[in-house]
Amino acid sequence: MAKKTLWSRARDMAEKAPPERNRYVDFLRALSIMAVVVGHWLVAAPYMQDGAVVGGHLLGIIPWTQWLTWGFQVMPLFFLVGGFSNGMSWAATQRKACPEPGRRSGHYADWFGSRVQRLINPVLPLFLIWTLFAAFGTALGVERGVVKMAAQLALVPVWFLSVYLMVSALVPLTWNLWQRFGLGSFWGFVVGAIAVDVLSIHFGVPYINFANFLFVWLGVHQLGYAWGAGRIRNPWVWAVFGAIALEMLVYFGPYPVAMIGVPGSELSNSMPPTLALFALGVAQAGLALALEKAGRRMLDTMRIWTATVLLNGMIMTVYLWHLTAFVFVMVAAWLLGGIGLHSAPGSGAWWLARPIWFALYIAMLLPLIALFARFEAARGMPDREAPVPHWRLVTGLILTCAGLAFTAAISIASPEGVTGVRLWVVALPFVGAALIGFGPVRDLSKKVSGAN
Repeated sequence: MAKKTLWSRARDMAEKAPPERNRYVDFLRALSIMAVVVGHWLVAAPYMQDGAVVGGHLLGIIPWTQWLTWGFQVMPLFFLVGGFSNGMSWAATQRKACPEPGRRSGHYADWFGSRVQRLINPVLPLFLIWTLFAAFGTALGVERGVVKMAAQLALVPVWFLSVYLMVSALVPLTWNLWQRFGLGSFWGFVVGAIAVDVLSIHFGVPYINFANFLFVWLGVHQLGYAWGAGRIRNPWVWAVFGAIALEMLVYFGPYPVAMIGVPGSELSNSMPPTLALFALGVAQAGLALALEKAGRRMLDTMRIWTATVLLNGMIMTVYLWHLTAFVFVMVAAWLLGGIGLHSAPGSGAWWLARPIWFALYIAMLLPLIALFARFEAARGMPDREAPVPHWRLVTGLILTCAGLAFTAAISIASPEGVTGVRLWVVALPFVGAALIGFGPVRDLSKKVSGAN
């Protein structure tokens, strides 16, 4: 029998999808990934100057492009989709009846552990490759500063995993808030985000702005619950309300136009998120849901649905490795004497060259997907005698999120030290994931013999 292609395997999976599945959720997830990839490849604009590569940033070089971030900053859609999926999954977990009297299957520890595993598994090879590069880059003649910059750029995407894990860990709490207060729980997070920005921006309270990593993203996540429950009945109203709020915040308030950080800007709308990004999230959620009926009709076309299934099957791999592909192409161009890097970002020649560069990025990304997509396949959690203790869940979550956050913020590569690697940063997420994901496993053979 001939070996099946990726497309044929994806088509088989697409045909087996249950009719009640909301295909539009998968489509939004795939569309968001593509927007992030294109946005990153477009914004990063290195060029040659005086014989050296300068790390240009398109939004800082050409200010009008900052408006484009209103379409390319799609992290709110990830959390909207995450809220829909997590709400459905957690509700199903709670409904499961355990075969053994007096116990419920689907412990929170197993539910959350499976999510950690699906997110962390694809990170393992990425960390391994860049740890080896950081450790041996200097020995190969690459300056440590360059190694650090390359590793930090390639690993920037992992910041999202840190925040998403925190939001997922709080699903039992936020789901209970939704069950009790409905959309009132969403407005509660809006009030919290407003309070944080007032305290941070107007009163200068230090570090309080980091609380908006939770208030903003949990608020958008609540809209995902609302979507799943059919409680957003007039999505165009939400879209228009969010857009007007965003316009007013940018025009009258202190918030910059760009929805991501721009070099030299005093305030970033994304690190940490602000009320302006929250408003963008509301607008995007409303627009996405307003187009849901048309989107679901479109996905009745098997070719489009198969493409959606195919991309969703490698979605974390694409997200995690797309900047590594970018760095590899840039390094190759630099080694070839800076070929293609002499056009000033934003010039006519630079824009005309974008399709060629994008083709090179895709050509580099495809073999990386072929090599590492296998790590994305979710593995079931072991059958446990008892759920993982709370102290392990909390400790593991803190260590995992801290490791991912430090990776994006300071890089795993160090300009100092013997190895050139911050080994403690590399180790944190895997130690944390081990605490969450592994525990005493039930001896099924004893259970079977006892039953006999």
